[in-house]
Amino acid sequence: MNDGGPPFDYRELSPEETGGEDGWYSWNLIDRTRYNTAVLGDMHVRREGTQCRLRMFPERKHTNLGDNIHGAVTLGLIDIALFATMHVVGSGNAGPSVTVELSTQFVGAGDPERPLDAVSEIVRETGRMLFLRGQCMQGDDVVASYSGIVRKMKPR
Repeated sequence: MNDGGPPFDYRELSPEETGGEDGWYSWNLIDRTRYNTAVLGDMHVRREGTQCRLRMFPERKHTNLGDNIHGAVTLGLIDIALFATMHVVGSGNAGPSVTVELSTQFVGAGDPERPLDAVSEIVRETGRMLFLRGQCMQGDDVVASYSGIVRKMKPR
């Protein structure tokens, strides 16, 4: 449970934690019983120029009967990537906000033996809205393309 502090464990990860890669941060909820971490597992995030890369590490529980990454897992990663992008590349305020629209085109099967990355960029950010686009990738292989709109809400 969170004691009213930040909801995310957003901390720089050492190269030992990331297989020797630099620039990664943890992107996990402190309350690990909530959807993001409970369902998708540990995630890493990093800024790459004007883009944000959110990475998950598929497990057997993330597969469908075809032994590929389940489409719902890909959609979940994409939705979380919208907010990670707002935090890492945009205004920095990833909450409280809601997804207004998410359009996704599945273009390839996800391999559960490889990390799945959602690479997103901001098309436009206004005071209340954020327009994004991106692709889910495994190396050079595209799994899905997407665009989304997030509405930034005022704190209650």
